[in-house]
Amino acid sequence: MDKLKRALTGRENDPEDEEAGFYTQVVGSTTLSWSTRLRGFIICFVTGIICSILGSVLFWFKNGIVIFCILYTIGNITAMSSTLFLMGPVKQLKNMFAKTRAIATVVVLLSIVLTIVAAALHKKGLVLIFCIIEFVAMTWYSISYIPFARDAVINTFKSCIG
Repeated sequence: MDKLKRALTGRENDPEDEEAGFYTQVVGSTTLSWSTRLRGFIICFVTGIICSILGSVLFWFKNGIVIFCILYTIGNITAMSSTLFLMGPVKQLKNMFAKTRAIATVVVLLSIVLTIVAAALHKKGLVLIFCIIEFVAMTWYSISYIPFARDAVINTFKSCIG
């Protein structure tokens, strides 16, 4: 309702909105209630994880590589798109290709395509390599939403290595 009032009064780009916190921006970006968005996020994310786990189990069966690829890909796309419920599709797409996440997003999407191609060619080794790349890129993408998490991960690896 507030968005409609701002649009009708000509105050769409209110400077107070730019300084609003994450929660306020998320709440104002969609017409769904916060509890509905949270339920949608959880259901979508858990469904994605379950599909990925089921696909991973099927990887080890004799002819399960294609089914694995389908379930694993659907699972990762579903888990990745679960944040659409929290932010809305337009804002999420902008965030995905923001400067800090663009490389991780492209690597995730490219590894999904390469996993599908490798599965179609029945190359289990390549499928496994692309899935590992996909998992690492997805993890890097996900922690980019947590303030200072990337720095913490980098510093942890630096201290372990050197």
